[in-house]
Amino acid sequence: RRVHGGLLEMLSRIARPAFGFATSLRTQGVRALASTSWSHVPLGPPDAILGLTVAFREDPAPVKVSLGVGAYRDDNGQPYVLDCVKKAKQVVATDMEYTGIDGVPEFVKASQHLVFGSDSELVKKGLIASTQTLSGTGALRVCFAFLNSWLPKDSPRVVYVPTPTWANHKAIINQSGLKAADYRYYNAKNNGLDLDGLVADLKAAPENSVVLLHAAAHNPTGVDPSLQEWNAISDVIKAKNHFVVFDSAYQGFASGCPEQDSLSYKLFLKNGINFLLCQSFAKNMGLYGYRTGALHVTCSTAEEQKAVLSQIKILVRPMYSNPPVEGARIAAAVLTNPELKAQWHTELQGMANRIKKMRTDLVTELAKAGSTRDWSHISKQQGMFCYTGLTSQQVETLKTQHHLYMTSDGRISIAGLTPKNVAYVAQSIHQVTKN
Repeated sequence: RRVHGGLLEMLSRIARPAFGFATSLRTQGVRALASTSWSHVPLGPPDAILGLTVAFREDPAPVKVSLGVGAYRDDNGQPYVLDCVKKAKQVVATDMEYTGIDGVPEFVKASQHLVFGSDSELVKKGLIASTQTLSGTGALRVCFAFLNSWLPKDSPRVVYVPTPTWANHKAIINQSGLKAADYRYYNAKNNGLDLDGLVADLKAAPENSVVLLHAAAHNPTGVDPSLQEWNAISDVIKAKNHFVVFDSAYQGFASGCPEQDSLSYKLFLKNGINFLLCQSFAKNMGLYGYRTGALHVTCSTAEEQKAVLSQIKILVRPMYSNPPVEGARIAAAVLTNPELKAQWHTELQGMANRIKKMRTDLVTELAKAGSTRDWSHISKQQGMFCYTGLTSQQVETLKTQHHLYMTSDGRISIAGLTPKNVAYVAQSIHQVTKN
């Protein structure tokens, strides 16, 4: 026993330094790894919209207004959950099983009918390759990934976007492996559409380029082409064999009527132009956090539809495998139940009417405040956003002196206006523009 105990003590004395040395090496290695592995990664810039939200929340001013974030609010400035959505949540399935790669079948079918109409020949003949996506952003990401993989070899692989456009468009395009370029859209002189510049730029673009168009309620300007202007845009796109992507984030929310807000791309179909359409249910059904959307690709033959859908699934599988089910089930229930769908149409019209009224009220209050400028473009534009024409310096003054928060380009979210704050907003805008 004494010999055995002595041997253990001797081995312990030998092992202690070795163990300590190994532990030290491991500790130093972890420290070195922690200090060098990602030390080359620079701090990225904050998101401009989210940064506005943070600044607004931290502002201690008793009177302040947030006009930056694009989410609908009611007359009290509160988030609005549609009653039809509340009812749909009570009847949808609650299991947690995976859906297929292309999503909840009932939702995919219902979203097709909403976009193209139940009487559409494309729908009847099965010529649309559709997949559920992670809202409109996810639809755009899958859309441009598909184009990156399958654009013809003679395509310049450039996506032309309007100036200005939603801030995320170019990032999505670039991350997908394509290149973003601009075409003229907004005319700052009259706060309207620069149709001549738009047509000239699309004519100058190489054949087989990709053109991104906002289906309705252009973000951020609220300026939409008339049907006559859509015809002119359609003509040049057809002549140049451009590929078309429609971003449809506001169907029904812009005018209050889903059919009215689908006229732009239905005109393209009438003129024989196929397209890819990215659909979102965030604004028109209030399913923001449910991330519910779809991608639709119109095809010429049944074989083409099957091939396109198969390749979309191949892209989706390693990207997010399959989409979440609850938002899709809610949207499907609303769109397929006659009572819920009728209620949705009523609530949709109510949201659109409130936005329109706030536009009119803002113009009225600006006149009451003493402004002699022409603000008629505010009521002519449509949808959630408005390009006010304010300069970046005026926007900064509004933030620091009047505690109004909007993006530096003068875009405001009309949904942030309420009967209680619209007069204050108008008076503040007049103060920075009267001279």
